[in-house]
Amino acid sequence: MPHILIVEDEAAIADTLTLGQAALEHQRQTPADLVILDIGLPDITGFETCKQLRRFSEVPVMFLSARDAEIDRVVGLEIGADDYVVKPFSPREVAARVRAILKRVGPGVAPTLFQVDLERMQILYRGQPLSLTRHEFRLLQSLLEQPERVLSREQLLDAVGVPFDAGYERNIDSHIKSLRSKLRSVAADAEPIQTHRGLGYSYSPSHS
Repeated sequence: MPHILIVEDEAAIADTLTLGQAALEHQRQTPADLVILDIGLPDITGFETCKQLRRFSEVPVMFLSARDAEIDRVVGLEIGADDYVVKPFSPREVAARVRAILKRVGPGVAPTLFQVDLERMQILYRGQPLSLTRHEFRLLQSLLEQPERVLSREQLLDAVGVPFDAGYERNIDSHIKSLRSKLRSVAADAEPIQTHRGLGYSYSPSHS
């Protein structure tokens, strides 16, 4: 069952009120599969909440708002929202839009399992912060950004900023081994990083 976080200040729409800052913390600790955001929140605006959310998560976002001006819809979509619904709205329509978004992103996508916080140089896995070295952070970030794509050791060296001719190629294997150990400490049976013998490594959402 998908986990949907509703960030709304009207009790008629949301029985349990979740405001902007609380929503951000919630998404860091217990990642939702989709976030429904009101724009007119009393602490920080929905626009600002979305901007901050995009610094560490690519979870799908739907805006609900009484603002029907074209500029508001454009701004909402440009800062990273997947949809924008104007109040008053039909609950049936919103439910259909939510289903369409979830169907498009598919189950087990990276945003719901991993959150990358570029400001803090931190990656959360299933809501748990990983203690990563600088190189491990860059390696995992690169793999997460391109799910299912096999990245060679040369490409991964480039991701961490090390020249390919620096004799560092095999150290990638050591970093991957360390990353796997840290991921297994959170989910023992998961295997997000796949080995492709003679080719390199990939991130597989279906094994996360």
